[in-house]
Amino acid sequence: MRLIDDPSLREKIFVFKDREHAGFLLAKVLKKYGTSNAYIFAIPSGGVPVGVIISRELDIPFDLAIVRKLHIPWNPEAEFGAVSWDGIVVLNKFLVSSLNLTEDIIRECIEIEKKEIERRLKVYRGNRPFPDIKDKEVIITDDGLATGFTMLVALKSIRTKNPKRVIVAAPTGSKNALELISPYADEIICLNVRSGPLFAVADAYREWYDLCDEDVTNYLKEINFIDS
Repeated sequence: MRLIDDPSLREKIFVFKDREHAGFLLAKVLKKYGTSNAYIFAIPSGGVPVGVIISRELDIPFDLAIVRKLHIPWNPEAEFGAVSWDGIVVLNKFLVSSLNLTEDIIRECIEIEKKEIERRLKVYRGNRPFPDIKDKEVIITDDGLATGFTMLVALKSIRTKNPKRVIVAAPTGSKNALELISPYADEIICLNVRSGPLFAVADAYREWYDLCDEDVTNYLKEINFIDS
C-alpha cells in the first residue's frame, strides 16, 4: 500500500474551501496515476460532492457506496463500527469491549442502520443495478476519514466484487484511520493528514455543513445519476 499526501498540508486545519474544492484537488492528483477503466464510488452524504467532482474531472463513471456508522446508543455522536449496503459489518473491538456492548445491543444498532441504508438506497439509487467492477480500478471517496470504519467496511464490500485495484481518495484523514484501512487499499491518497488524539473532518474545511437528502439528490441529478 502506498500513501500519497500533500506535505504542505500536514497537520493543518481549514485547508479546503469546501467539499467541491477538495474534489478538484484530489482529481488533479488522481490524473497523474492513470484512471482508465476506472470507477468512482462516493460514500454519502459528505463524499458525494467530492465524488461528483472527481467523476466529472476524470470523466469516469460514478456510483455510491452506501454505508453507515454504528452509533453508540447513549452517545449518537460516537461510533463503534460500521455496516455496508450488502450487510458486511466491522466493529471496533476495543471499544465494544470497553463499553461492554452486548450482542443484543450490537444487533439492534445494526438493524437500525440497515433500515437507514435501505431508505437511502431507495432515495439515492432507485432501481439502478450495482455496476460490474470486476477487473476495474475502483476509487472510493469520502469527505474525510476520522476513525476509518466507514471506509473500511466500504473497502471490504468493494473487494468482494473482484476489482483490479482499489484506491482510497480522501481530502483529509487521521493517521489512525489511515493505518486502519491501509491493509485493504492498494493506494491511499489523503491530502491533509493529521495526528493527535482529537480529529474532526470539519476542521479541514472553511465552509462546512451537514448534507441533507435534498443536497445529495441535487448533486446526483447534476450528473444524471438519478432523474431530475
